[in-house]
Amino acid sequence: MRVGAGLIELHVHGSRSLKQKRGVVKAIVQRLRNRFNISVAEVDGQETWQRAVLGLAVVGCDAQGVRRRLRTAVEFVESLHLAEIRGADVEILDVARTDFNEGTAEDDPLPWENE
Repeated sequence: MRVGAGLIELHVHGSRSLKQKRGVVKAIVQRLRNRFNISVAEVDGQETWQRAVLGLAVVGCDAQGVRRRLRTAVEFVESLHLAEIRGADVEILDVARTDFNEGTAEDDPLPWENE
């Protein structure tokens, strides 16, 4: 399993208030979710009126496909012309497959159930 995480730093030109910026960010987030079915959230810059940082997450089977989806999402944000992209970064994490039931009896509690 591959997990892709991306950050997009945006500058919202012409924004004169947090309300204006939030409207632009909300539109970008909604379009990304609808078009690419990825997880998106504003992760930094919430209290600034022209800067926003979006966090994106994608899960898939192969690193190339995950990276391509994130890159395409960044290009899509750029094509909207709602905000200027000041920076973008993508990282791919390889999560090893684990057999969660190996070595445990059916009635044994799962590790998080012991807390």
